[in-house]
Amino acid sequence: MVDRHAAAVYRVALSIVHDSSLADDVVQETMIRAWRRSPVGPGEEIPRSWLLKVAHNAAISLLRTRREDLRGPDTFPESPAEIETDRRVEGIAQLDELWEAMRHLDEDARVLIALKEVDGLSYEEIAETLDLPLPTIKTRLFRARRQLKDALKEWR
Repeated sequence: MVDRHAAAVYRVALSIVHDSSLADDVVQETMIRAWRRSPVGPGEEIPRSWLLKVAHNAAISLLRTRREDLRGPDTFPESPAEIETDRRVEGIAQLDELWEAMRHLDEDARVLIALKEVDGLSYEEIAETLDLPLPTIKTRLFRARRQLKDALKEWR
C-alpha cells in the first residue's frame, strides 16, 4: 500500500500544507489510519480514492491544529546537484513559476488540480475522495484550470 500510494498521498498533502516536512507527517498519519481503519479485509486492495480522502482529511486536521505560519517548500534549501546544466536550471525555474502560480489558487483548486492532473484520478474518484457531487467537481475543476491558466499567462 505504501509503495503504491505514498507519492499520491504526499502530493495531496503538499498541495494543502505547503511544507514538505508536514506533508511527510500527513503521509505517515494517513498510512497509520489506513492500516487501522481499512474499509476492506486483510489482503484486499485499499481503494485509492478512500486513501486520498483520508490524506485530505489528515492534512486539513493538521492545519487546524497548527497555529504558527507554515513555510512553503520553496523556502527550504535545494538539494545539492551533481552537475548543473542549463536545462536543469530552466526546469527548476519553470517549476518555481508553476508552484508560485499554484500558490495563488485557493486550497480546493490546488487539491483538485493535483488529484486530476498529477495523480490522474477520474472525476468520479475525485468526487468520492472529496465527498462532493460529481457536477460540483467538474465545475470546480473547470474554474481551477481557468485560474491556473490566468496565473500562468506570463509564463507563455
